[in-house]
Amino acid sequence: MEDYHSALTDHVPGFITGPGQTDYLFVGVIVFLIVMILVVGNLYFQLHAVPERIAHHTNKVQMEIVAVLALISLFTHNHLYWILGLLLAFIRFPDFTTPLYSIARSLARLAGREPVELTEEAPVAADHAEPARAPVPEPVAEAPPARAPAKALHEEGI
Repeated sequence: MEDYHSALTDHVPGFITGPGQTDYLFVGVIVFLIVMILVVGNLYFQLHAVPERIAHHTNKVQMEIVAVLALISLFTHNHLYWILGLLLAFIRFPDFTTPLYSIARSLARLAGREPVELTEEAPVAADHAEPARAPVPEPVAEAPPARAPAKALHEEGI
C-alpha cells in the first residue's frame, strides 16, 4: 500500500479512497437510492390504485368513474379526487337496470310483441342460456260494464 502524505494522520477511514480507485461507498449509495426510488414509486402507484381495486366488484359505470377520478388525481396531484374515488368505491349502488329490462321484456311478451329493441340495449351474456318464453295468455272473457263516475251518480241523486 502506498504511503500517505505526511500531513495525514496514520488512520484514514475506509470510505476515503485513493486517486484512481473505485469509490464503493458512492456506488453503494447510488444503488440504494435507485432501489428505494423504485420501491417507493411502486408503493405510490399501488396505493393510488386502491379505489380501482375496491370498485372492481361494483357495476361497470361506477368502476369507470372511480378509475377516471384516480387518473385525474394521479396527473393533477389533487388528492381530493382520490378521496372522492375511494368514497365512491366503498358505496354500493343497487342495480336498477337489470330488473327494469326484465320487467320491460315481460310486458312486451304479455303484449304479444317481440322485445327485439330491448335485447339490443341489454344483451344477454353468451354463456347464459336464452330464457324460456312465457306462455301466451288465453283471452279473457268480456269485461263487465264500467261503473258510472261518482260525479254522474251524485247529479242523478243516488
